[in-house]
Amino acid sequence: MGHGPQITSAFDKTTNAYDYTRCFKYISAEMSDADYTIANLEVTLAGPPFSGYPQFSSPDELAVGCKNAGVDIFVTANNHSCDRGGSGITRTVEVLDSLNIIHTGTYKDSLERKANNPLIIEHDCFRIAILNYTYGTNGIPFPAPTIVNLIDKELIAKDMAIAKSKNADKIIVVTHWGNEYESNAGTWQINMGQYIFDQGADIIIGAHPHVLQKMIWEKQTDVSGKERLIAYSLGNYISNQRDRKKDGGAMIKLTLRKENGKTSIKEAGHILTWVYTPIEDGAKKYY
Repeated sequence: MGHGPQITSAFDKTTNAYDYTRCFKYISAEMSDADYTIANLEVTLAGPPFSGYPQFSSPDELAVGCKNAGVDIFVTANNHSCDRGGSGITRTVEVLDSLNIIHTGTYKDSLERKANNPLIIEHDCFRIAILNYTYGTNGIPFPAPTIVNLIDKELIAKDMAIAKSKNADKIIVVTHWGNEYESNAGTWQINMGQYIFDQGADIIIGAHPHVLQKMIWEKQTDVSGKERLIAYSLGNYISNQRDRKKDGGAMIKLTLRKENGKTSIKEAGHILTWVYTPIEDGAKKYY
């Protein structure tokens, strides 16, 4: 996220420019180590005037800092996707394209959605599909031709069928859902997660509550050997929220294995994170 104090902190008066590189210095080794690091971009890159809550627009340098730290893919469908209207959606997509950062979840138009939904990642012998949806956009509609993927059963079923038709080894669905600041997943989250699994998803990674919620790895759910992994909420990665449980979160790390044409999760684990905010040179910094 990019709250107002984070934007102020990122401004370097000596260069008269924004720089977010320092924010990830303590964790960039972990971020860079993965073949693909996926992050939830919960701001728009809509250009100035920059602002935090309630309608976010962060400097483009935030995306640059994330990329330099190891982020390869952004999911962009969340409740702040429409904070700056259709132009904000479009500019965010264009900035990420200019930086060669792969992304999915919001789109300039239906043609782009068709090209990047599901997002297919091919690496070595693996073919992974990534889908991203949000429960809503804070009541701000997305104007045509822009599109934000919303959590809708009919839409998800249709997209999942496409993902399966593309012979994906694993289907990962990133969901923006749940009640803010609640440590337990709600009934709607649990039921929707089950529905998404029933449509063919293998892995579900959740965001939005701003606090950690449970992670479950079912290594075999039935006689077919189907495995499922869900993290209902990874909490906050970096933000200005400092209350207990809101001042950190977790990264989830998955290692996939392919044997005899079958892909499975070899290892799964999490790395707890915390936002460190020291005063340096008379100003608050974010790590």
